[in-house]
Amino acid sequence: MRLLVLDFLEKQSKAVSLTDMELSMEPLDRVTLFRTIKTFEEHGLVHRIEDGSGASKFAICAADCDSTQHHDLHVHFYCSHCNETYCLPKTHIPEVELPANYVALERELIVKGICAACTK
Repeated sequence: MRLLVLDFLEKQSKAVSLTDMELSMEPLDRVTLFRTIKTFEEHGLVHRIEDGSGASKFAICAADCDSTQHHDLHVHFYCSHCNETYCLPKTHIPEVELPANYVALERELIVKGICAACTK
């Protein structure tokens, strides 16, 4: 199952939800899929994207991510026309200077608009 899920994710050009995976990879067990994605996330193989659509989406991580830290701090783009979420790995999240005694634990940046395919 893990190899099937990994192969599926590597072939995606966009981030996918658990529901997307479940529908595209039938037949499979939902609990096993959830556990597989959780394991991949814990080991730095995939990263979770919260794009405001109500469903977490997942995409393959950069090669230097691991179980201690994700190193692929890039912008994600949510298309409000087709409802797809894309990783933009060449567009990095800028550093944000915080006031004294504030500690950042995570950084995310979602840009919402219309993707290249929908603007054609």
